[in-house]
Amino acid sequence: MARKNLIGITADQLENGTEAALERLTTARPIAGLSVGTRPASAVGGITRSLSNITQKVERAQELERQLAEGLVVVDLDPTLIDASFIVDRLEITADAQSALAEQIREHGQQVPILVRPHPDADGRYQVAYGHRRLEAARALGNKVRAVVRDLSDEQLVVSQGQENNTRTDLSFIERALFAARLEDRGFSRETIMSSLGVDKAALSKMISIIRRLPIALIEAVGPAPSVGRRRWLELAELLAQGGKSEAANVFVQDKQFQAAASDQRFDALCAFLNTPKARAKAISWVAPDDTTPVRIRETDGETTLSFNRRQAPGFADFVRQRLKSLYLEYQEETGD
Repeated sequence: MARKNLIGITADQLENGTEAALERLTTARPIAGLSVGTRPASAVGGITRSLSNITQKVERAQELERQLAEGLVVVDLDPTLIDASFIVDRLEITADAQSALAEQIREHGQQVPILVRPHPDADGRYQVAYGHRRLEAARALGNKVRAVVRDLSDEQLVVSQGQENNTRTDLSFIERALFAARLEDRGFSRETIMSSLGVDKAALSKMISIIRRLPIALIEAVGPAPSVGRRRWLELAELLAQGGKSEAANVFVQDKQFQAAASDQRFDALCAFLNTPKARAKAISWVAPDDTTPVRIRETDGETTLSFNRRQAPGFADFVRQRLKSLYLEYQEETGD
């Protein structure tokens, strides 16, 4: 989803490392406002249908951008004095991608500043609104990091963070949805979240509803899955809702081979595992010393079930039930548990 660059630098300028990018920086908008900007008439889906309803939000964004653009100054900061945003927006960044960014900065310098604010809870420190990867690259290189320092409210910070990510490197669907849910959990309004992610009310509701149906630990185990959209995540949520599959999935994602795969492959592997029909457990009859079969035993991955035949051994079930405590104590004594 294309969006205006928050500090006025295009992807081509960034790749070429031109000085023109830095010149534009001093006059362009440093931070996006509190709402999504206008979009082309060809935009698809619910966003197009709702453009007529967000005129006030656009005007609010333009006014905020005008205020924040005044007095832009780029400074060099010690990376050790800068903390991450209070909202995590990415599930994982590959080591190769981070190394490539660090190498690019080593060769061409840091062309695009990060945005920080004075830390609200620690004097002399700062907090990132956006630019976490550039900050980490500067740390790895032992360099100072070029930054724009602005006094930002929590609302302004998360809107800037979300919109800059949309512009520079698109988050995957599940990362955007998780970011939205985390913002809501911290008490941010739906309007602020819509502005941050550039989505309408209906799209945001669908994103958050999927997060509420999925275990967060499982989402983190799968990762960003950049090629996987809302429909397939919804299918996964429906699979997990089936009896016993959520527990089976938690075991499956602990496998080392699963964890070593790329995120898209992890998603596909998990869905394939959950879609595989399980062989129905067969009951085995236990033959008593008198050649009767008063008990049938059925075993699955999670439990063993004993079924007592009341016709062949009336009262045997009650007999066993009354002795469960002594049987369990005997089991503990023999196993040392």
